[in-house]
Amino acid sequence: MHSSVTKQTGFVALMIVQIIFLVLYWLFVHYGKEALPIEDSGSNEQHDSKYPHFQDIQVMIFVGFGFLMTFLRKYGYSATGYTLFLASLVIQWAVLMKGFFKMEGGKIELSLENIIDADIAAAVPLISMGALLGRITPIQLLFMALFEIALFAVNEYVALDILSICDVGGSITVHAFGAYFGLAVALMLRPTKDQNDAGKYEGANYLSDIFAMVGTLFLWIYWPSFNSVLADGTGQERAIVNTYLSLAAATVTTFVLSALVSHENKLDMVHVQNSTLAGGVAVGTVCNLLIGAHGAILIGIIAGTVSVMGYRFITPFLTAKLRLHDTCGVHNLHGMPALISAIASAIYAAMVTREQYKSDLGTIFPAMLNQTEIEASNTTELNAHIMGGYERSASTQAGYQLFGIAMTVLVAIVGGTLAGLVLKYTNFRKLQKEEHHQDELYWEVPEERKDE
Repeated sequence: MHSSVTKQTGFVALMIVQIIFLVLYWLFVHYGKEALPIEDSGSNEQHDSKYPHFQDIQVMIFVGFGFLMTFLRKYGYSATGYTLFLASLVIQWAVLMKGFFKMEGGKIELSLENIIDADIAAAVPLISMGALLGRITPIQLLFMALFEIALFAVNEYVALDILSICDVGGSITVHAFGAYFGLAVALMLRPTKDQNDAGKYEGANYLSDIFAMVGTLFLWIYWPSFNSVLADGTGQERAIVNTYLSLAAATVTTFVLSALVSHENKLDMVHVQNSTLAGGVAVGTVCNLLIGAHGAILIGIIAGTVSVMGYRFITPFLTAKLRLHDTCGVHNLHGMPALISAIASAIYAAMVTREQYKSDLGTIFPAMLNQTEIEASNTTELNAHIMGGYERSASTQAGYQLFGIAMTVLVAIVGGTLAGLVLKYTNFRKLQKEEHHQDELYWEVPEERKDE
């Protein structure tokens, strides 16, 4: 067991990180024009219009993700507490990491949009946390998150600004990256062959499953906001309705398949808590496209099917054969549905025409604009960093979509492998098997809970 001195040293180090953030914000961050006083007394409509979406995403990050991970019967304090802790630190770090790519005059302009972007970025290490839940210390978790966000910011910049892929809901850059980074770390930290069985507290009870279901419901309700917050104009309307329909279809599919493939043909709460959300991930990259209501529903059906089958068959296989313990099943909720979304984005991108998308073309697929459209547009800013320049064909855009997901998965796996090796072979304190999935190591827990 580790001493109180070891615990204190780790948390003191995190306070030092917070102080470093203070210095970096002092040196490099100032208010953007949206947050500065203006000459007249008119209200700032652009600032106000994003706030409802911002609130929804806050609920998803801090309530949805936190409570979804409370299914472990003795890890509720840690699931909700570390979610709050990690997200609070990571949001500050994400503003800096993403801002360094878009500095003006050596400064990062701070606005509500930056915070929204940082909130979305916070989902990345939270997804990775799900693959490792209960198996690493909070200090390991925070180190992993800081490294992951830095790598995520680089990958996202390349994917969105250089490759110019469409990914408004973040299925490629957020969900796929977080899932495969976390799985790579989990693989590096896998147990020895003689300790590959489930831990003593690696399971749920009736009450913990109900709390986890609360997280599911919050995520389900607010997922349309997550997918649509970065969309503009009519694309935002499509993102909302397509996400809702995909979630609904995935939910129906989840209940049906869960009853068909589960033991004794009864509903499995793990499926209901997670696979019902797979439609939101699978439609994320294409949610603002003209996929039609039938397309959104089809994507939801496919996502629900793949996710349930993943929990039923793939997760046990990975545990038995690779000793890869994916505690929350992020491969089934985030990883595979994100791959579905990327493939769908390539299919729909290949079918894009100017006649269909009209003025939305430049917003959704800026690299497909031709010179005449660029000159006629008053809102589109030229991006000299786009690979291959403008005037892409639809088939070329489809190729970039596939290249974007391949690059993201590769970077995530390599980055996760490096992070896992650092956590394994350095002086970070490692949890022993008998210490997994319990709050008592780092929290003051009521005596009645210790005895359960």
